[in-house]
Amino acid sequence: MGYEWFIGLRYLKAKRKQTFISIITVISIAGVMVGVMALIVVLSVMSGFEKTLKEKIIGTQAHLVIQKTLQEGIDNYDEVATKAEEVKGVVSAAPFIISQVMLSTDANVSGVVVKGIDPGKAGNVTELLVYLTAGRLQDLQTTQDNLTGIILGVELAKHLGVSVKDTLQMISPLGTMTPMGMMPKMKRFRVVGIFRSGHFEFDNTLAFVSIESAQKFFNLDSRVTGIEVKTDNIYKVKEIAKEIRKKLGFPFWTRDWMEMNRNLFSALRLEKIAMFIILALIVLVAAFNIISTLIMVVMEKNHDIAILKAMGAPSKGILKIFIIEGLVIGVLGTALGAISGLALAFNLETVTGFVENLFGFKILSGDVYYIDKLPSQVNPLDVTLIVVTAVLISLLATLYPAWRASRLDPAETLRYE
Repeated sequence: MGYEWFIGLRYLKAKRKQTFISIITVISIAGVMVGVMALIVVLSVMSGFEKTLKEKIIGTQAHLVIQKTLQEGIDNYDEVATKAEEVKGVVSAAPFIISQVMLSTDANVSGVVVKGIDPGKAGNVTELLVYLTAGRLQDLQTTQDNLTGIILGVELAKHLGVSVKDTLQMISPLGTMTPMGMMPKMKRFRVVGIFRSGHFEFDNTLAFVSIESAQKFFNLDSRVTGIEVKTDNIYKVKEIAKEIRKKLGFPFWTRDWMEMNRNLFSALRLEKIAMFIILALIVLVAAFNIISTLIMVVMEKNHDIAILKAMGAPSKGILKIFIIEGLVIGVLGTALGAISGLALAFNLETVTGFVENLFGFKILSGDVYYIDKLPSQVNPLDVTLIVVTAVLISLLATLYPAWRASRLDPAETLRYE
């Protein structure tokens, strides 16, 4: 061990008369630790929210959809689905019809997105079967009292004031021409199921009918809007979509789940970056503590520095001593913060449960937020970035005090000794 390391580490241990400096050193370490811990926990929670949101979106939507460039729909959809399933990475494919309508009951009226699906295949491309809280997909094809079935989101059902076995009226703005002029098309449906995806937008604005009912209501004959596709890897959908387009050729095109929800995930990513910058200020404040600690140590050790220089220690050696001292504070605080942050992030559910039981309140209410616990996902890249940033800030904080110590003139200091 060089003398720089020996002296730098020795200065971390205060003498009896220098207890105040020792306390500030501990505060500096604690400041860095709290900043790093907060960054790891908050970014883990935000990553957990993003993961949960992706699961809810992908559970209701397919990984990608195939449509025609022109809006006339797809005629030979069984053939197109079969070709799509031949592409490597494709698990299954199913046709769908989508349009906007109004649903009306005695209690309320709501504009919604209605989606026509094949009950036998829809469960292979989405998680709709899992989300059903009442009814079955097969009930969409049954007819009771000449009324076909419809499945509603839980919030939409509440808004319309209906439950299973109730009836409602579907109204299309694209009506039919009559001698009295354009008349909106209307048809009665019976509620045969309720689903709860956990995503408010879907639960409040989405309804499902059978693909045959949608074709009749929207006068599509044997056409569909497009083909939904499920892949074996949601992060390789762009490569799979490229192969599908190559196989099907013009005028077919594709949209994946990232493109369909680009604004939402862009907002989440921007928020995550903003939180990183804001919480990094905690580490920056701790860095000022390191600066003040080292300045006080330099002032306290003027006599020692002068003697070292008189004995032949170069300015570079003095610089290293105080850089080592400040860096040890930063690295120690970062290590403690990383350990405590990871421990908290990995056990967040247990900790939040303990806090809820201790104070008798619910941090996240499932009825309001659709999740009843704080999700947490530790991203190794985030942790690495936090640790590197904290160490770099700590290193930069040591430079000015160390430089001032290296510039000290031993003759001026020892003149009055």
